[in-house]
Amino acid sequence: QLQVVESGGGLVQPGGSLRLSCAASGFTLEDYYIGWFRQAPGKQREGVSCISSNGKNIYYKTSLKGRFTISRDTAENTVYLQMNSLEPDDTAIYYCAAERSTIPNMCVLTTRYDYWGQGTQVTVSS
Repeated sequence: QLQVVESGGGLVQPGGSLRLSCAASGFTLEDYYIGWFRQAPGKQREGVSCISSNGKNIYYKTSLKGRFTISRDTAENTVYLQMNSLEPDDTAIYYCAAERSTIPNMCVLTTRYDYWGQGTQVTVSS
């Protein structure tokens, strides 16, 4: 059964860091591209970052570039989202999602992914 499970969320002070993990099971990262998304209360879900199935292409929401870094460990079948210099506006539920790749160097930040995790809460507050 194909599944992605997020972990690593929590409460952090402004300026702090968190690393989220997205553990994949039932498939290999080489066949799927992975996206990170977030949804704040009262707002639409938005794309944060994605990584292609060949690992060579990465995209970020423009405003997050420089603070967030996506990476993956194919041996662990896990994708990470390192978040630095966190701000209160980063408070949201963070989701990872998987979509079978037909083009190895492609990923997208739309929400058209077939497989979603349950999300992990990130709260940035003093």
